[in-house]
Amino acid sequence: MKIIKYISILALTLSLNACSDFLDPDSLSTFDTQYVFSNVDDARKATNAIYQHFSEDAFRSRLSNNMTGNTDIEQNSGTGSTARYEIWRLEAQPNNGDLKVVWEVAYKAIRDANIVIDGITKSAALNSTDIAIQKDMKHFLGEAYTLRAYWYSMLIYHFGDVPFSNQAPRAGLEFNLPKEDRNMILSSVIQDMINIEADMKWADELPYGIEQVNREYTLGMIARLALQRGGYFLKPDMTMERKSDYLDYYAIARDYSKKLMDLKDRELPTDFRQVFLNESKFIVASNSDILFEVPFAIGEGDVAWNIGIRVDAGTHPYGSGSNYMNVPPTYYYSFDKKDIRRDVTCGLYYRDKDFKQQVVAIGSISQGKWSREYLNPPPGPSTNKGTGINWPMLRYADVLLMFAEAENELNGPTAAAKAAFARVRQRAFNQVDWPEKVDQYIASVSAGKATFFDAIVDERAWEFGGEMIRKYELIRWNLYDTKINETVEGLKKLADDAYLGFGDLPDYLYWKYDESGNLVILNSDNKVAAAPDDTWKRANWLISLHRTPNATDPSPYQSWITTNWANYTTAPVRYIMPIPSVAVTNSQGLLQNDGYGFNF
Repeated sequence: MKIIKYISILALTLSLNACSDFLDPDSLSTFDTQYVFSNVDDARKATNAIYQHFSEDAFRSRLSNNMTGNTDIEQNSGTGSTARYEIWRLEAQPNNGDLKVVWEVAYKAIRDANIVIDGITKSAALNSTDIAIQKDMKHFLGEAYTLRAYWYSMLIYHFGDVPFSNQAPRAGLEFNLPKEDRNMILSSVIQDMINIEADMKWADELPYGIEQVNREYTLGMIARLALQRGGYFLKPDMTMERKSDYLDYYAIARDYSKKLMDLKDRELPTDFRQVFLNESKFIVASNSDILFEVPFAIGEGDVAWNIGIRVDAGTHPYGSGSNYMNVPPTYYYSFDKKDIRRDVTCGLYYRDKDFKQQVVAIGSISQGKWSREYLNPPPGPSTNKGTGINWPMLRYADVLLMFAEAENELNGPTAAAKAAFARVRQRAFNQVDWPEKVDQYIASVSAGKATFFDAIVDERAWEFGGEMIRKYELIRWNLYDTKINETVEGLKKLADDAYLGFGDLPDYLYWKYDESGNLVILNSDNKVAAAPDDTWKRANWLISLHRTPNATDPSPYQSWITTNWANYTTAPVRYIMPIPSVAVTNSQGLLQNDGYGFNF
């Protein structure tokens, strides 16, 4: 368990000696790589070095969650002045520290993947007569190709066209590279994974299971990156485009998601909450929903520190954790009332300094899938970061919905597309409700390709809330501004209805503690005129979305409604970030921040 808990000195030495910076590589001894990749043990350690970069802030707090808002299902405060607030407001400058660390760590991870790929492909061990050795080396190669593909996918989503390095550093090789077309990069890394996936091992054949890149994850990543390649992207002239060959990539997404479904199908676990509770309990389950999760050692990782149920510091033994990505109430009320996923995904409480549950404010609904309160044993009252809770990278439910989406794009809502869709939706409801909530619902949205696509857009929101992949989906669908405008207008309507007394949703919540001290909310779904008795307390709810205008701020809505998404409401959304200043300077003129309306 926890593959990155131990990174060998050999692997780290290999990585650090390889190059100190993507744009300024040091030479790498041929002897070193020949030795390291001549045997399984040392090749394994070298491959582990690629995973080490997940433990850095660039991933564990930035790429995994901080840099993935705002969306229609996640929101954060836009009033601060630090690097992350600039990113959230889409106002990041080239000197933004978070962008710098993401750029540098991404290219270090790519560098280390290139070292492994080069070392293994040149190693005699790859073609050893010992089948076990050959299989291990081929699997390590698959890990490296897949991890490299992940980092390029993230660089492209955040920076657009970027330098493309697919060679290990060595003396005399030019690593000061210009930008490469993002679609060429995606096509290349997708093909790399296609070429290697059949030689990889399934999670249940690996010592670290889903805490290690496995064949399931690689098949899923082929589908995910194929949809990225077949989707829309922002061009420097501030127009959204998709390439004319996009259907070829939808076919790849369809074929490789189906390949996983055919070769390694599994039932989705019936308990949706348990999927994420397992991560807080350090339970790792292969052949289940999660295909790969980043393995954080105790003392590493920011899950339940900057994302999850808020826990205030106190004398209790669970430490403190906040939540940077809140759930807008429009998302909460978009769920069917019987959808089991809602109360798992959306936290209506936080733990105060005495560890008592308290009702959250309307703008602070938490990402409910993780909480430090589930850690056993409790980590201690002074703890905060470094919970050791793993981060999910891809789930089987995602594969099913990617198949449904790709099949629908190619052929409309076929029986196969509807069946995959139904498997995800069935888990969201008690079986007694399936005739109405699954069968009738799917029949109603299957009139054509467009209505079925809209249903997939909704289902992915309900299924993956808090897992911070929505931003990338809105980009590739070219729906970013559309969904943000729907959210802002929806919030304003909730505010108006509560203020004017319209609608059936609660303007106030009534709550109390049960005999066990747990928070009980009487009316999270409906308006009530008054509490049934005086044991209930009242808390402002949707009424809080409305405010009294003043001369400084004439809006009748809470400021976060009008400011958090302000730069996301005009088409197209400028989600592309500037290349960090240090990279531009070091490129000696090859890189510059041109286009995208940048004015630095």
